[in-house]
Amino acid sequence: MDSGVTVITNPTVNVRLTSTISSFEVQRRFSRGTSIAELKGKLEMIVGAPASCMDLELFSVSDKFLQRMDDNEALLGSYPVDDDCRIHVTDRSGGQMGEFTDVSKVEKFELSDDAYDKRTDTARSFMKKHRVGRFNEEETAKKKAENAVRDEEQKAAADAIAVGSRCKVQVPGQPTKLGTVMYVGTTDFKPGYWVGVKYDEPLGKHNGTVEGKQYFECENKYGAFVKPLSVTVGDFPEEDYGLDEM
Repeated sequence: MDSGVTVITNPTVNVRLTSTISSFEVQRRFSRGTSIAELKGKLEMIVGAPASCMDLELFSVSDKFLQRMDDNEALLGSYPVDDDCRIHVTDRSGGQMGEFTDVSKVEKFELSDDAYDKRTDTARSFMKKHRVGRFNEEETAKKKAENAVRDEEQKAAADAIAVGSRCKVQVPGQPTKLGTVMYVGTTDFKPGYWVGVKYDEPLGKHNGTVEGKQYFECENKYGAFVKPLSVTVGDFPEEDYGLDEM
């Protein structure tokens, strides 16, 4: 009885590719029947190095060096290459690491605002033609008027809030919070009127200092700034969480 063993080899192999001119690793599948010369031609489109200036080295799945692949007539399958082995490409043409990925070296096309404005195939031209966004004068004027009214409402609300007052803060989409008013007025970090609040619980974002400027003092994560219309002043005593109970 014949007890011979039949070995079946996959006609293709999936390998990892690295090179001296790129920090990226990519994966590609190649036929084991591909010659090394043909493989280099395919790699030229992947790594960017000229095929005639390539040196190939084969590494195992665990990245242990196996051997050089320097016979252009040999087939890929004649080398001990398995799925997930790595083929490293050395570029002898002088290519540098990042040469094809560093966009800072790419000459950029620049167009003046006036020249861009005269073109008819741009997003700006489309928006002008269809009166979209800021090019809709009526809508822009309406929003400007609404913002002006809103700013006046915020200012009036701010004028009615005194530092030291107990308050309730209700911001849409957030839970109601209790605290003490620590600051009322304009700020450097955003336009308009703002109210600085020290919350009773660590539900804030900072300690009263924003972008290096101190507006008030409190423990970290107890401070926050909210718009005046989100603040209601009144008799809101601090809640007793029973921390002194046994």
